Amino acid sequence: FWDGNVPFVRNCFWVFTFPRYGLDEIGQSIEAVQSSISDLNRFGKVVKLAAFQPFDFPFDALNQCNSVSEGKMTDELQSFLELNFPKVKEGKKSKFSLGVGDYKIGSHISEVTKIPCQSNDFVNELLRGVRPHFDRFIKDLKSGDLEKAQLGLGHSYSRAKVKFNVNRVDNMAIQSIFLIDTLDKDINSFSMRVREWYSWHFPELVKIVNDNYLYAKVAKSIEDKQHLSEEKIPGLTDIIGDGDKAKEIVEAAKASMG
Repeated sequence: FWDGNVPFVRNCFWVFTFPRYGLDEIGQSIEAVQSSISDLNRFGKVVKLAAFQPFDFPFDALNQCNSVSEGKMTDELQSFLELNFPKVKEGKKSKFSLGVGDYKIGSHISEVTKIPCQSNDFVNELLRGVRPHFDRFIKDLKSGDLEKAQLGLGHSYSRAKVKFNVNRVDNMAIQSIFLIDTLDKDINSFSMRVREWYSWHFPELVKIVNDNYLYAKVAKSIEDKQHLSEEKIPGLTDIIGDGDKAKEIVEAAKASMG
């Protein structure tokens, strides 16, 4: 069995196979495997370590982890599988199968290497049982190695998925330009909403003041058109910069249909 979710040991990715032993004793059923997982003596009769391959550098482990998450088989994994599995002759039924935790990468393995793969609940239960007993299968592990390696590679994997590149100094400029464009669209949308709503109260103002910004300032100054008189002409003149238009607004408010 091969599992991409196996723990990372000393920042190295362990690839391993587990031939099935003792299945006749417990029966090939999910319930039987589940009942034997907690007992290493019983579970050790079901699976035994056949082969594994550590990676020398954390970068290699991270590449393997990324490839597995994308459902792709690397050259290193292909070489390992071909080295530890007999070749499958064309036209003949294979006497073995490779249990894989992820069916996507299982399909890729089967397509490239012709090794028959299966991914089902039974395989997942066997792999789930392997994880808590993994340190028992590897004799050279020290206490805390698994936890340290999991934490280190977990951080590296997360950073790789974030894909934050400090060298892209233009990212902030790009985001700022995008924000300005968004603000322009929002301002136009809100301005049209102001003109639409205030026109229910003072529809004639739209034809007198065309600029959206000036329209909003005039509407804020007028508020209720019923209270608009010649006394407010100087204030309106200061806003729109045109005394004739200010007088036109006051006259329009007196006969408004809003």
